Amino acid sequence: MTGTANPASPAPVLPESRWLAGRRPRGDTTLDLFCFPPAGGSASEFLRWDASLPGVRLWAVKMPGRAPRHDEPPYTRMTELVADLVEQVEFGRRDFAFFGHSLGALVAFEVTRALRRTGRRQPSRLLLSSMQPPPITTSRVAHRLPGDELLAEVERRWGALPQALHDDPELREIVLGTLRADAELAETYAYLPEEPLDVPVTAIAGDLEEREQLRWHTHTRAGCETHLLRGGHFYFRDPGQQQALLRLVGGALGTQDPRN
Repeated sequence: MTGTANPASPAPVLPESRWLAGRRPRGDTTLDLFCFPPAGGSASEFLRWDASLPGVRLWAVKMPGRAPRHDEPPYTRMTELVADLVEQVEFGRRDFAFFGHSLGALVAFEVTRALRRTGRRQPSRLLLSSMQPPPITTSRVAHRLPGDELLAEVERRWGALPQALHDDPELREIVLGTLRADAELAETYAYLPEEPLDVPVTAIAGDLEEREQLRWHTHTRAGCETHLLRGGHFYFRDPGQQQALLRLVGGALGTQDPRN
């Protein structure tokens, strides 16, 4: 497996489209992997993965309301977000797959269903991390909470946020706006049943999370693999678990031996 990229000499960042960020690949690639960020997350977190996924052209989805699209209003309804992604991003130029974490997994799933409904090419695999499969039960109130209570609820569900966020009022307001919009996106989501997909699924979660997050088998006729990695909701932010995840991803995509 290729080692971690040297931070002193990163691969050059390509001219970015409105929706996608990517780096020029270091060698030949055989498929595109589109990565959908979690609530409050940004595209930059995924761009660092490219050196550990040889043979894969990695694209990180840039969401409005988050860096570098801070000046654009965020989406608060899943149907609108998915419709715009399907119409404005050409996913199927060649073989491709989707990876999504948490809310990003739900977006990846719904984009796949929308691609099918509109007769477009679908991903060859869905990699869905730390997300309960729909239908989802939710209190539907977090996005209405006052700022301090919203931050406390986010930390209760998913773990502590960086201390800098609590210490810097300006940063806190920026992050709160993103988290509130993403919470509304999730809490107003209404699942509409359809036939299962004909796309294989790899479901992944931290071993401290609910096992419900692995039960995606009812949404596919093409098989569902399940994997637990050590940690909680953001297990992959631990360097060792991130490398374990990327070996798993490379193996699922058929671009490398998952044992290496």
